[in-house]
Amino acid sequence: MVDFTTRGGPMTVTSELAANQAKDPAAVKATARRLLTELPGPRSRELEAERRQHVTDAFGITLPVFIDHAQDALLVDVDGNHLIDFASGIAVTSVGAANPKVAKRAAAQLERFTHTCFMVTEYESFVEVCRWLNEHTPGDFEKRTALFTTGAEAVENAIKVARSATRRPNVLVFDEAYHGRTQLTMAMTAKENPYRLNFGPLPGSVFRGPTAPAHTSPDGPGKALEQIEALLAEHGAETFAAMVIEPIQGEGGFIVQAPGFLEGIREIATRHGIVLVIDEIQAGMGRTGTLFASEHEGIAGDITLSAKALGGGLPLSAATGRAELMNAVHTGGLGGTYAGNPVACEAALAVFELLEDGKLLENATAIEAAVRRRLEPLVELDGVGDVRGRGAMMAIEFRDASGPRKDLATTAAKAANAHGVLTLTCGTNGNIIRLLPPLGIEADVLDEGLAVLEASIRSVLS
Repeated sequence: MVDFTTRGGPMTVTSELAANQAKDPAAVKATARRLLTELPGPRSRELEAERRQHVTDAFGITLPVFIDHAQDALLVDVDGNHLIDFASGIAVTSVGAANPKVAKRAAAQLERFTHTCFMVTEYESFVEVCRWLNEHTPGDFEKRTALFTTGAEAVENAIKVARSATRRPNVLVFDEAYHGRTQLTMAMTAKENPYRLNFGPLPGSVFRGPTAPAHTSPDGPGKALEQIEALLAEHGAETFAAMVIEPIQGEGGFIVQAPGFLEGIREIATRHGIVLVIDEIQAGMGRTGTLFASEHEGIAGDITLSAKALGGGLPLSAATGRAELMNAVHTGGLGGTYAGNPVACEAALAVFELLEDGKLLENATAIEAAVRRRLEPLVELDGVGDVRGRGAMMAIEFRDASGPRKDLATTAAKAANAHGVLTLTCGTNGNIIRLLPPLGIEADVLDEGLAVLEASIRSVLS
């Protein structure tokens, strides 16, 4: 029997205590992470039944609980359960799911106007977001930015820009990639189930090359780069408009590439006149301890994509690139009714303010250190293959002599969820638990959540 009691106290208390704590916000902050009655609780179960009556079953749900409000790194459900958030809405609420600065700017904008469509009448916040991204996105060259709504939109528009500028059709993507759920981005995404299954035929002109994961490439990236060169030669390097890669592959398994691989990709793209698109949708906005994950490799994309954490919880995405590329598209060729919504732009400006002093970036580095201290010793256990990642984008892989162990990852994640720590799985084989806590998570809350996760993993492997 695994003891899930942590240094903060038992993870289960009565609902009466939860109600009493709710009257005292200071007390809630001190003990809220320990408040867990039943998952899912009775009200969540009622709402889940309604959900099944009214929402398509095509939406997959990690944890069938309904959230009432958020507080720092805690999510509070409609039954009063307090969950430690190691998901951040899949890296969206990096500054917290109820950040007061984000809420204040968004609320003020809601009182002025909610929408005009920037292509109809302009507003200053759209330009301010573009200015900040131009100034802070990697690359020592003049830039222009286009704002959109979702990450997949940003990816598709980057391909439109690259094709318009180069007059070439083909796109090179990579093993384990994830770029979205639209028709084109499904073709670019590697994982079949659930993202591509039964949705074909998918668009053509998309080719897939190998990568050089650091944890499986002891000899470095040389072989993978040679294979990429051979693929380009086979299909004609002069036919490729873009190469698109995540600096740390997210859904594919939080894969960090071997040193030199991304630099090699950069050199190949430059030599062949191919637009290098760096997809920072999950890894950007401070998640890895730098504003953009590509900074760790010392490279810059010709176009860099931002989304998820960019809007602080509101839908906003961006493509920031070389001015001559971004301006190559004819007037009216880019846009979208909701592109760069004014409320989302104000939220993004609040995110920028929160990133200015560097404290959240320092916190991301501290989160990595804490995760490694707690989870790296588990690699000695049969069934744990690797702990990897950067900053607050960390993962633990489950694998043994038989291969990937999705069953272990799924069971351990469910055990952690049941004990009040919200985790997600990922990986092409579904055998990885990924950790995406808010960048400002308090050290003691992080430690308590990691203790629960460790106990969950040990219980599964014992």
